[in-house]
Amino acid sequence: MHKTVEPQQGGERIRWLSVGAAIASISVVGIAIGLGMPLLSLILEQRGYSATLIGLNTAVAGIASLAAAPFAPPLATRFGVVPLMLSMIIAGAVSFVLFYFALDFWMWFPLRAILHFALTVLFILSEFWISASAPTHRRGLVLGIYATSLSLGFAAGPWIFAQVGSGGFEPFAIAFVLVLAAAVPVLLARRESPRLSRGDSTPSGFWRFIWAVPTATLAVLVFGAVETGGFALFPVYGGRIGYSEADAALLLTMIGLGNVLLQIPIGMLSDHVRDRRLLLLVCGAVGLAGSLAIPLLAEGWHAMAAVLFVWGGVVAALYTVGLAHLGSRLSGADLAQANAAFVFCYGVGMVVGPQAVGAGIDLFGPQGFGWTLALFFGIFVLFTGGRMALGASRS
Repeated sequence: MHKTVEPQQGGERIRWLSVGAAIASISVVGIAIGLGMPLLSLILEQRGYSATLIGLNTAVAGIASLAAAPFAPPLATRFGVVPLMLSMIIAGAVSFVLFYFALDFWMWFPLRAILHFALTVLFILSEFWISASAPTHRRGLVLGIYATSLSLGFAAGPWIFAQVGSGGFEPFAIAFVLVLAAAVPVLLARRESPRLSRGDSTPSGFWRFIWAVPTATLAVLVFGAVETGGFALFPVYGGRIGYSEADAALLLTMIGLGNVLLQIPIGMLSDHVRDRRLLLLVCGAVGLAGSLAIPLLAEGWHAMAAVLFVWGGVVAALYTVGLAHLGSRLSGADLAQANAAFVFCYGVGMVVGPQAVGAGIDLFGPQGFGWTLALFFGIFVLFTGGRMALGASRS
C-alpha cells in the first residue's frame, strides 16, 4: 500500500499489463487469507485449542504486517520491486504448505509470521504498482477494479475451503499452486515495474502520518480488526451455533461476493462525494447495524447470508474509501509515507481483532462474536461523527 509517484507517471494511459500483474499478486493475498484464515482456525479448533489461543496465533499475522510495513519500501529499493515480489510469492507458498507438516502448536507462530510478512510486502508493492500505472483521473476506477479483485480472492478462498474441507493435504496443495501462479504475470510485466526512490524508502518516516489523516487510518484499523477477527473465528462461531463446516464457509463466501459487487460502485461514488468522511461514516454505521444483527439471525441461514452479503460489501469499502480519502488529502512523498502508515494501522487491527473476537466468544458465548465486531464499528462511528459534528478539518 506504499506508493511513490514519479514524474513520468500519472499520464493519460492506464498500463494494463502492469495493473494486471499487480492485481494477480493482490488476488493471491485474498485467496491465501480467505482460505487460510478459516482453514487454519478450524484445524486448531479440531485439535482442541480455545478460541482465545486461536485468536492469539492469528494475531501473529498482524504483528508480521506491522514489521513488514516500514521495511517493504527499503527492501524494494535495494533489491527491486519484481525480485522482491517473486521472493515473497515463494516464501508465502512454502510457508503455507508447511502448516500441514507442523504438528506442534508453537511451530504455527513462526509460520504465521513468515506467511503474513510475505503477504503484506506483496500487498504494499502491488498497490504501489497499481498507483504508478493509473492516471490520476482514472484512479478511482483502477482502485475499484483492484478492490474487486481482492474481494474475488477473499470469496474464492472460503469457496475452495467449502469444496475441499479441512482434512488432508489438498487445501494446502491448492493454495501452494495458486500462490506460485501469481509469479507468471509479475514476470511478464517485469519491464514495466515501478521504482522506489531512496528519498521515500526510510523505514521510520511514516510514523507521523498515522495521525495526519486519522479518519482514514482508524477506518483501516477497524477494517483490519473486523476482517481478520471475523474471517478467522467465523467458522468457530458457526460451529457453536450449529452450522456445518460447509455452511459456515459459504457464509464467508457471501461476504466476499458482496465485496466483489459493491466495491466498484462505492469506489466510483467516493469520487463524487465532497467529503469522503460522510461515506466512511455511513459504511461504519452499516457495519454496526449488521454486527448487532448477527446474533439475532443465528437461526436463519438464508437471512444471515443476505445480511452478510450487504454487510460485507459495505464494510470492505472502509478500506477502499479510506485509501481514496488518504490520496485526496496528501500527495507525493507525503502520500508514500502515509500509505505505509495505512498498512501499519491495518496490521494493528489484525493484531487486536482476533484477540478481541476470540475473547468475546469465550466470555459471552457465540453472541460475543457479533457484539465484539459491533464494538469496533461503534468506536469508529463515534469518532468520525464527532469530528464531523465539531467541524474538524477534512482528515
